[in-house]
Amino acid sequence: MQENIETERLILRPFSVKDSQRVATLAGDKAIAEMVPDIPHPYEPEMAVEWINTHHLRFQEGTGLVYAITLKPSDDIVGAVSFPKLEDGFGLLGYWVAVDCWGKGIALEAAKGLIAHCKQHHGLKEIEVSHLAGNDRSKSVILKLGAAYCETQPFVARGEQREVCIYRKAV
Repeated sequence: MQENIETERLILRPFSVKDSQRVATLAGDKAIAEMVPDIPHPYEPEMAVEWINTHHLRFQEGTGLVYAITLKPSDDIVGAVSFPKLEDGFGLLGYWVAVDCWGKGIALEAAKGLIAHCKQHHGLKEIEVSHLAGNDRSKSVILKLGAAYCETQPFVARGEQREVCIYRKAV
């Protein structure tokens, strides 16, 4: 069973299907969708249900972990943090946070909590994390994690040519 992770201000917990409306509302914000290529816009609750239903299998297979970011002491979801790929000591880190929570250190705290948990319990040794060029908020989180810039690659998001900046770090 996927256990909760607690940090100073947050509880990272598995998503459930009952979270689908909240996920659709938060992730469906155009500002989020513009910076996270995997999030469609508009984002419907049915899409959130499909996404949430993939989490359990990833965890069972040991190939990934996805967590809802919630604020203590409530259970209000304010984002997501994940290793959609977690294999052989390597983790591909991803996250998004609700627009009204930007600039509060939530993404950084959630990422650090997940990294520490995965290092201790899942043999994590190296992370890779990326951001779309121009996403300075995400870049700031990545740099605060201590990840080093590796390269920029072309990326097609919603039919548009973009660039993605890739960083790596041993943990």
